[in-house]
Amino acid sequence: MGFHVGNPKSAADLVQAHQVHRDVYISPDVYALEMKHVFANAWVFVGHESQTPKKGDYFATQIGNQPVIQVRHKPDDIHVLLNRCPHKGTKIVIDRQGNTGKFFRCPYHAWSFKTDGCLLAIPLKKGYEGTGLEKTQNGKGMKAVGAVKNYRGFIFARLADEGISFEEFFGDSLSSLDNMVDRSPEGRLEVVGPPLRYMHHCNWKMLVENQTDTCHPMVAHESSAGIAVKLYEELNLPEGAPKPAAMQIIAPFMSPYEFFEGMGIRTWPNGHGHTGVHHSIHSDYSAIPGYFEAMVETYGEEKAKTILDENRHNTVYFPNIMIKGPIQQLRTFIPLAADKTIVESYIYRLVGAPDELTARTAMYNRMINAPTSIVGHDDLEMYERAQEGLHVNGLEWVNISRLLEDDENHKEEAVLNGTTERQMRNQFDAWRKFMTYDQDQQEAAK
Repeated sequence: MGFHVGNPKSAADLVQAHQVHRDVYISPDVYALEMKHVFANAWVFVGHESQTPKKGDYFATQIGNQPVIQVRHKPDDIHVLLNRCPHKGTKIVIDRQGNTGKFFRCPYHAWSFKTDGCLLAIPLKKGYEGTGLEKTQNGKGMKAVGAVKNYRGFIFARLADEGISFEEFFGDSLSSLDNMVDRSPEGRLEVVGPPLRYMHHCNWKMLVENQTDTCHPMVAHESSAGIAVKLYEELNLPEGAPKPAAMQIIAPFMSPYEFFEGMGIRTWPNGHGHTGVHHSIHSDYSAIPGYFEAMVETYGEEKAKTILDENRHNTVYFPNIMIKGPIQQLRTFIPLAADKTIVESYIYRLVGAPDELTARTAMYNRMINAPTSIVGHDDLEMYERAQEGLHVNGLEWVNISRLLEDDENHKEEAVLNGTTERQMRNQFDAWRKFMTYDQDQQEAAK
């Protein structure tokens, strides 16, 4: 391929219109470039405001390979700081969540910082007189990320100081987040407990791609969802008997190709897209008593019906999260290495809605995304087989040409057949864009 280590432009050549080179999944050098460029230039999900409700509350996570802290500085002000003391580099917090009080204090030399990152105090500060410390970045305090946006409770950040705006990056794709929040009669969501979390020994992009891969469910999940459906049918229940919630959740995974073709896929610029344009595996869940009435009281009958009739399946937000609006779930795929990814699956409560909705969401999360899931491990097996198989010599390219069009343009929104691989191509188009974003901007400025 002639890939040059450390050259983003060279890495971008690993992506072509109909195929991608195996190095985008298996090369540690490509992975290092992704962390430096893709995850720095894109807007990346950090957390939800309900995870840090009070002043001093913090939540520690990472953007790419950069450890960050989401912290509530004031009642209406959330900051995202790099989790590093500007003195010797010590991590400021190691707990996942907590409350730091009025300030952060480094556990090594006791430098302290306000919750917006500004330097508060240094022990024996007179020892730095005349050294020029106050003129350096280290002397200013903990470094914040380049930009932060709180969108309807969801916290996003861009590591780079300069770059694409939040609005331009997401555009109309925010309609999926809007629908997820609007499903609350009060227009608010709250995180319910810690996420389900487990390790995948595969590249993070495999997980993202799978969210809009509609040609695998009836194949990969035949041994789990397929068996569940078969056993349920053997019960020979009377026609019209209510279907248990567990079967409502798992049975649609065995829908035929025609179901997924008719479902449709929508793509937006910058790598975002969703399955379930016309219907989805969530369309036929039974109604929860009292919920529609609560929605009508807030929105009126027509708008309430419009909100609830939108049953998008998986919405992918580039680079590494997926949301399910109809069941208030978010999954984030946190890269740890070229062949190692942590998956975190969060659920949210619709504030003002019946608790039965949260219970169904929790059931879905346990059945489909937990380390003990009977469905999720089907996917895990495929990811790990692919990660191993890509090291086989002889074929160096991965094909993503299903329903490829000659004039495919990822700068425009499109709605297509539900089994197209366009969203995968859309993601790699964004991958190329943000991999070379710095160089492209520099060249444009000349």
